[in-house]
Amino acid sequence: MDTSNQDILLMKGNEAIAHAAIRCGCDGYFGYPITPQSEILETLAAEKPWETTGMVVLQAESEVASINMLYGGGGSGKRVMTSSSSPGIALMQEGITYLAGAEIPALIVNVQRGGPGLGTIQPSQGDYFQATRGGGNGDYQVIVLAPSSVQEMADFVDLAFGLAFRYRNPAMILSDGVIGQMMEKVVLPPFKPRRTEEQIRQECPWAAIGRTADRKPNILTSLELRPEAMERHNIELQAKYRQIEQTEVRLEEVQTADAEYLIVAFGSAARIALKAIDMLRAEGIRAGLLRPITLWPFPTERIAQLAGQVRGILSFEINAGQMVQDIRLAVEGRTPVAHYGKMGGIVPTPDELVQALKQKLAK
Repeated sequence: MDTSNQDILLMKGNEAIAHAAIRCGCDGYFGYPITPQSEILETLAAEKPWETTGMVVLQAESEVASINMLYGGGGSGKRVMTSSSSPGIALMQEGITYLAGAEIPALIVNVQRGGPGLGTIQPSQGDYFQATRGGGNGDYQVIVLAPSSVQEMADFVDLAFGLAFRYRNPAMILSDGVIGQMMEKVVLPPFKPRRTEEQIRQECPWAAIGRTADRKPNILTSLELRPEAMERHNIELQAKYRQIEQTEVRLEEVQTADAEYLIVAFGSAARIALKAIDMLRAEGIRAGLLRPITLWPFPTERIAQLAGQVRGILSFEINAGQMVQDIRLAVEGRTPVAHYGKMGGIVPTPDELVQALKQKLAK
């Protein structure tokens, strides 16, 4: 990114999300405070974008209310978003599956903390299953982006909105307490003008914004009482998901060309892995990193390719082992796959990761 003519700011990841939302033409934010993501709502309230861009900022009465407000706002073609942390996202699951079933675009930000249950306010990556498998009912998917820097927290807002509207599907930025609370340099995106009502009508002909030219209203619902019609709808959704899997996989590779061992890590864990790779190579162990940027769609094909090259793969996650299952499905038993992680809000160190790879794979 060329930053020569741009202002470089220092801010938290949560603050970057809020500023990016204002600049990316977000029409409405509906959320509820919960540690460690409360700065998103607090920053939006302090910036008062309703006075400058017309963006609505509302502290809802609960997470359930927040996600249902997204159904209404997104259903009218507006760029709307919410944010929460792990237990709050759990409360939103019914609303998220409604959004997916009705094909309504919306952005959900999850700054993860340790669980299960109310857990701790410390960082975690324990919501991988909740995000990529879906905690609601039915066969549905959410597009999931995993930032590993404050810059990506800002960059992924516009990307997530773009994907959500391109595919008429909810999208999630799955961050964690480390990235949300840490401070780094960031270049915020340029201001994007909010769309006019006429632009929304042209870009979102499906939106429920009054009657169409033939006087028939658009009805957006996930309810269908006829089994044959419900099956047809599900088949169409699955076809859409296959298209997303084919075209929207995003990943980053570091020193994989000559790697004999591969670490797969996302979010803050990937930052730790970068240091561990340098330490391992200093000892003569050629390690590389594959960082999934999209957790769904998952980079299954690329991991499968690298499995034929390396002697072993270590899934490094700050949880009990969730992404490791997707890695094993990709590898299909062709190379050893191990997991290393911590739970309860404890963030591992690079030294611990180095020792784990040597103990589990490089014996």
